[in-house]
Amino acid sequence: MIVNRSKLSFWERTYLPAIINGFKVTLRHFFKKKVTMQYPEEKWTLPEGYRGAPLLVKDPEDRTKCVSCQLCEFVCPPKAIRITPPGPEVNPELGNVEKAPQEFEINMLRCIFCGYCQEVCPEEAIFLKSDYSLTGESREEMVYNKEKLLEMGGIHQDQIWKWKNK
Repeated sequence: MIVNRSKLSFWERTYLPAIINGFKVTLRHFFKKKVTMQYPEEKWTLPEGYRGAPLLVKDPEDRTKCVSCQLCEFVCPPKAIRITPPGPEVNPELGNVEKAPQEFEINMLRCIFCGYCQEVCPEEAIFLKSDYSLTGESREEMVYNKEKLLEMGGIHQDQIWKWKNK
């Protein structure tokens, strides 16, 4: 198949119009007012539905809401969540709570912030943080354990206190 192309004019063969248009775009952006953000003090406003890092929350009585069902671990596409269930012994300090996880880790370097863990959690123990600032100086610091996740997640004030009267 033969494609018929029109012949280039002298100006088009010199590429000067394309170079001049490129300079115009460059100069337009060069003289435009720029916005500089003072990052730690100022932060971007995030859109509705932003999915940040997953965190664990506690109930109003300061107990972990997670019951080691491991659904979040099974549904996590990159396998960033690792849960170790507590075992058969019951802790009398926890009251009516069935079983809080012995270990709960999320590898934030593997996490793709999909939000599946929040959607699948039957106890509403995982919420996505609306912050985009996750930093660490080593890979080990980016693996968040249960204590760090609970500290960052805080207490979730909901109306349903499942373990109050069982």
